[in-house]
Amino acid sequence: MDKLTPISTNERIKEIDMIRGLAILGIFFVNMPDFNSPIMYLKPGSWWNEPLDRWTEIFIDIFAQASFYTLFSFLFGFGMVIFRERALAKGYSFPLLFVRRLLVLLGLGCIHAFLIWHGDILISYALLGFVLLLFHQMSPRGLLIWALLLLIVPNSTISLLLGFTVLLGEEDSSLFYDEMLANQALENYRDGAWVDIFLQRWNDWMYVNGSLASIFFLLISLLPMFLLGAYFAKKRWFADVEKHLAKLKRIWIITFIIGFSFKLLPYLTANNIFTQYMQDTFGGSATAIFYATSMAIFSQKTFWRKIFAPLVVVGRMSLSNYLFQSVLCTLLFYNYGLGLYGSVRPFYGLLLTIVIYCLQMILSKLWLKRYRMGPMEWIWRTLTYGQKQQLRRTATFE
Repeated sequence: MDKLTPISTNERIKEIDMIRGLAILGIFFVNMPDFNSPIMYLKPGSWWNEPLDRWTEIFIDIFAQASFYTLFSFLFGFGMVIFRERALAKGYSFPLLFVRRLLVLLGLGCIHAFLIWHGDILISYALLGFVLLLFHQMSPRGLLIWALLLLIVPNSTISLLLGFTVLLGEEDSSLFYDEMLANQALENYRDGAWVDIFLQRWNDWMYVNGSLASIFFLLISLLPMFLLGAYFAKKRWFADVEKHLAKLKRIWIITFIIGFSFKLLPYLTANNIFTQYMQDTFGGSATAIFYATSMAIFSQKTFWRKIFAPLVVVGRMSLSNYLFQSVLCTLLFYNYGLGLYGSVRPFYGLLLTIVIYCLQMILSKLWLKRYRMGPMEWIWRTLTYGQKQQLRRTATFE
């Protein structure tokens, strides 16, 4: 049995790191309003009235909302297949090793969700990863069928029910918003002591994740993308993009048409719970695939490869950069830091996102000149493999 070590720099699929880097940026666009305001309790457009802020919210809604946590889900499923291939090639039990990997991720997610920021996605990925494990031996065709069934059947059923609700005139979108809870979050995050912030963070996490309905919705939104990622990995479309370029271009065109048709639905028709659900569920999933294939296709051209190169270093440290964003932003906005919660307009939040991401590009490049992986990746892999991993870059480990 060979020693199992993390994938080396030369073995990495650069297109995947590039997609991860883009996903880190996209999810930051979506998370920034939640970092700095009680947006999840507020009706869109009710907190800020400036036209520039409203256009910023629309930009994020169309191009980022529901597109990047699904893209991360796609990458999670893709990574599972790569991890499985390496484990089996070296004689290890993949299920056992993958369970350890998920348990470590779950631990990191709990620390993140309850001690840093409530909007953590790692817990959901870790828990649904155990469901994904049931599919690891499935053929590519089987993965595709299950992915489409899980995505289309339950979400179409829910969409129809929401559509009937709208037709009957019984829609009450105010049920999803609560100004009192928004003011409570504002008071605790901006002015509260550490214990107040902790309790608010817990309440926010439970508000989003603490019901059977939320678990079900995560299952029918994340698991299909896990399976689609695994499908792409088993088909090896990103391992040899040039060979599969024609097929990827067809997928790129189809997902662009489907994705942005649904994304624009609330703006071209009526904005209600039916169109919003269709926008996020089908539009988000399709645009996630569109963004992934865009990176793969454009990276084949030298010009675009150079343009997108900074995304690669961020993507190689995706876990570290994801958590870095939470740590830095909570320090900026919560009372134990600068206490700016509730005072940053969406447009300035967008600019701040870009500035911080550019800083991450620089820091990631500097870090990877000396080290083989990010600090959180090192912890994750060391605990997964049960042995200390080589962190510093040497002539032997490149």
